[in-house]
Amino acid sequence: MIQLTLDLPRRTALGRSDFMVSGSNIAAVERIDRWPDWPVAVLVLQGPRACGKTHLAHLWQERASALIIAGETLTEAALPRLLDRVPPRVAIDDADRAPEHALLHLYNSCIEHRGSLLITAYRPPGSWRVGLEDLRSRLLAAPVVEIGTPDDTLLGAVLIKHFADRQLRVEPEVIAYLVKRIDRSFAGAERIATHLDRAALSSGSPVTIPLARKVLTDSADQLLSPRSDSTVT
Repeated sequence: MIQLTLDLPRRTALGRSDFMVSGSNIAAVERIDRWPDWPVAVLVLQGPRACGKTHLAHLWQERASALIIAGETLTEAALPRLLDRVPPRVAIDDADRAPEHALLHLYNSCIEHRGSLLITAYRPPGSWRVGLEDLRSRLLAAPVVEIGTPDDTLLGAVLIKHFADRQLRVEPEVIAYLVKRIDRSFAGAERIATHLDRAALSSGSPVTIPLARKVLTDSADQLLSPRSDSTVT
C-alpha cells in the first residue's frame, strides 16, 4: 500500500544536550562557554551551512539572556527593541545578510554600552562585500572562530540528531553506511535525512540500508560524495 507523504511540522532540538562536540567545533563551544569573560564584546562564528552556528547562537542566547535576530530582518526599526536593555546582548544569525547601516548601529551600540554581540555567518567578515568602511573596519577587528567540517564521529551524531528530530529510529549500521557515502558536511547530513524521511513515509517502511542505497542512487548528484558506493554489500 502506498502512503501519502505529509510534510508535518517538526521541532528541531536546540538544547545544550542536543549539541554534539568534536574537534571541528570545540573552539566555538569553549568561546561560548567563556562568556561573559570574552576578551572583546564581539564574537564571530563562521562556518558552512547547517554546521551548528544557529544552535550555538541559541545556547548563547539562553546563557546571556540575549535577544536573537536573523540578519535579513535586522532593520533600523528593529534596533530600539534590541537595544532597550543596557547593556545590550544580541545575537545576529546570518549577519552577512543584514543591512549595513543597521548592523553598524547595533555594533557601535553594543561597544558603547559595554554589551555583547554574537555574529554568525557562512563566510568570514573579510570576504563580505561591505560598502561602509566603518563597518568593514569593525568587522575585520572582531575575533572569528571557525567551525570546520565534521569527522565521521560527529557526522554520524548529526545524522542521528536529524533522524531523531523527525521521530525516526535508525539502526547504527545504517548510520555507518551513510557516513561513508554522503557529502562530508552538515548540509549533506540534513539533506539525506530529509530524503530518507520522505522515502520512509511514502513506502511505509523503516530506514534501512536498501532504502538508503535507493535514495542515494536516485539523488546521486545531490547526495553522493566523491567516496563512491563501490563497497556496497
